[in-house]
Order: sequence, then structure tokens, then C-alpha cells
Amino acid sequence: MARIDRLFDILLEKGGSDLHLLEGQKPKIRQHGELQSLADEPVLDKNQIESYLTEICTAERWKTYQKTKDIDFAYTKDENARFRVNYYYQIHGMGAVFRTIPIHIAGLEDLNLPVVLKNITKLRSGLVLITGPTGSGKSTTLAALFDYINQHYSRYIVTIEEPIEFIHFRKKSFFCQREVGTDTSSFADALRDAVRQDCDVILVGEMRDYETISLAISAAAMGTLVFGTLHTNSASTTIDRIIDVFPPDEQAKTRTMLAESLRAVCAQLLLRTTKGNSRVAAVEILFGTQGLSASIREGNTSNIRNIIQGGKCNGMQLMDDAIEQYLSKGIVAGEEAYLKAFDKDRFKKYAPK
Repeated sequence: MARIDRLFDILLEKGGSDLHLLEGQKPKIRQHGELQSLADEPVLDKNQIESYLTEICTAERWKTYQKTKDIDFAYTKDENARFRVNYYYQIHGMGAVFRTIPIHIAGLEDLNLPVVLKNITKLRSGLVLITGPTGSGKSTTLAALFDYINQHYSRYIVTIEEPIEFIHFRKKSFFCQREVGTDTSSFADALRDAVRQDCDVILVGEMRDYETISLAISAAAMGTLVFGTLHTNSASTTIDRIIDVFPPDEQAKTRTMLAESLRAVCAQLLLRTTKGNSRVAAVEILFGTQGLSASIREGNTSNIRNIIQGGKCNGMQLMDDAIEQYLSKGIVAGEEAYLKAFDKDRFKKYAPK
């Protein structure tokens, strides 16, 4: 048993989502969205934090960390505990964040996600984007969608992740899970391989650069169902972010390809519930329509809000509408709704005094 496992046990006992270690500070955990120090733990000096970090990191990874000052991987403590790991350097020395990865994959109903998202799993081609800030539950939502596919359809699925988080075992589908840095050198290289591997579905764990985004759109346009993630807060900003990655002389072509291939955008935020001991996902949902295709081609992303409002009968919804539903049911408090809402005027009576 690694010595750091004791800190993981504390994290899990308290129901925390993240463990933070920083040289020169006490260990901290994030519990229901709030970061707090572990009062009974000592301040971490250089020797202590290095001891914690080296005992769960291979010699090769440690060498890479010392060279690049940053590294990502996954650590399995035991059959009931797995963590996504990021080592980095900061002004006072070493640092690390460990994100809890649930061993058991929650279903869409368990996550209180709209049932209409099941329609995404029926698609056979195109681009589906799950977006939101860091820590908004994108990976958990994707895992639920892929588990639903696994339960109901026979597909060959390639996932490209950094690191691999949820591990999928065969039910009806076959999975090939590849980790960037271990099984492949980059997202882009793995995507090039995937389109030659006769796969039905590709998951791109992070679409963060021109090459990866370009290859993902191309794969979707060629008839593969591609899921990807972006750190954007709404459907309209997601589309703008993708287009802005491309040089000006390529943007018209990209708009055409994206207009033809985009099937859905699910933008997600986590809100603290009134119970105080849990969080709930609010999602903005946009599905591909002729109106959306035209708006993307014309660069008129300001029209996307109208498209979503007009598509409510088909399950589309704006983020603020989802937040208001939670507020009306007493699931979230007014102040939390105000803080997370896009249209602050709509919730201004709940603004903090």
C-alpha cells in the first residue's frame, strides 16, 4: 500500500472529488465544490511531496515530469478507487491534483440528465460535442452515453484519452481504449489511425488544437460518429471556438464541413444543490437542424439561441431554462442559480447582497 493512499482514503471517506497537494501547503480536498485544507495534516515540504508523488509514478513518467514540468496519467489504488492525476510545478515547487474517477459508471437517469440525450446514442455518423468548464462532469456524461451504447448496440468504439478515465468492458460493443503518451503519441496521431481501423464510434477526449479539431471534423464528415469535448460554456461559443481555431483562409470551408456534420452540442455546468452535499448537472442541448446548418454556414451563431428556443418540442433547451427548472423545484438555491446563469438579469432578485 502506497503511503499516499491514506490521503485518498480521507478523500473518499469525505465524499470529495479532488485531492490537491502543493509543496509548502497542507493537503486540500474539494468537497461538494468547495476547497478545504485537511487541518490534521502537516504542511508538505519538498521531501514529503516528492515521496508521495514518486511512489505511484513509474520511473519513466517521473523522468518526463522532471523534463516537461507537467504530466497526466491515471492511478488505480484498488478495485474500488481510481484517480485521474496531473503533476505540475508552481512557484513554491511541486504540485499535484487527483480527480476521483468512479469505478461504476452511472446511467443517464442516475445523473439526472435529460432522457432526450439517449437519441444521440442512435446516431451512426456526425460530430457530437460535450462541453463545459473543467470539473463540470463532461467525462461522467460521456461515460454514461458510451455505457448506454454498450448496453444496446453492437459497435466498435475507439477512445482516445489523456489519461484513460472510465474503463469500459464489453457488453454489446467492443472497445479499444488508447491513452495519449502511452499507447499513442498524440490525439492527432491516434485520430489518423482510428479512421483506418473500421470503427463505428470515436471518442476524442480533448479537442484542443487545430490539427485534432480538423481531423475530428473530417472523420465525422466521412461517416464516423465522433464524440469530442471542449472547454466552452454554451452551444454558440462552442461553434465559435471551433471556427476560430482555423486560419482565416480555411474558415469558410470549415463552416461548410461543420454545418454538414454537427449533430449535437451538450453544454454542461454543475450546480450545488440546496441539500449542500451534492451537485447536479444543468445542460444546454442543441441538435442539428437545417436552420443550424444555415446559421453555421453564414457565421450567424447569434441565431443559435433562437434555434434552441424553437426546438424545445424536440428536447432542445437553453442553459438558463435548465437552471430555472432546478430553481422552481427547490433543487438549487436562488443565489447558486444567479451565479451560474448566463442572463444575470433573469435571476437578479437572487443576487448576493
